[in-house]
Amino acid sequence: MDVNQTGPAAATIGGWLAGRPAPSFERGKHMSGETTPTRSVPGRAGGGATRRALTVAGATAAALALWTLAGPVAGIDLTVRLGEGVQPVGPGAVVVASLLAGLAGWALLASLERITKRPGRTWTVIAVVVLALSLAGPLGGAVGTASTVTLAGMHLIVAAVLIPGLGRPARGA
Repeated sequence: MDVNQTGPAAATIGGWLAGRPAPSFERGKHMSGETTPTRSVPGRAGGGATRRALTVAGATAAALALWTLAGPVAGIDLTVRLGEGVQPVGPGAVVVASLLAGLAGWALLASLERITKRPGRTWTVIAVVVLALSLAGPLGGAVGTASTVTLAGMHLIVAAVLIPGLGRPARGA
């Protein structure tokens, strides 16, 4: 039986046996010193994180654009019932709520990418359920039909940007 005693592994073992020091290995490098191609992890550094940050910003901008068109432009009084009182929905509330929803969705997706085989699919299902639950706010708390439709529309427009934007895998993954 012939045993192949050539190649980098045989040369390294032969060197060890001859008393030469063991080679040091760097992560991602072959013994020849060439780097191996690596696969990017979705949601980490690079294009995936940039795309996801832009998605969150886009969802926020879309909600703010709808608020601007409905409130200042069309003159719809966007108000909600809070306890015994009524409170107007201003641009700050729209921005904060949209950003929080987007960042929470991104954080959930990052966690799912670490623990599930199909994080995009799992995240999308959870996001649709959260959207359905979030609609209870404007449907039950908005004052007037126009306000209800507009506020529900804000929830839908944020979801329409976040769900496909965050749910699809980063390039190269």
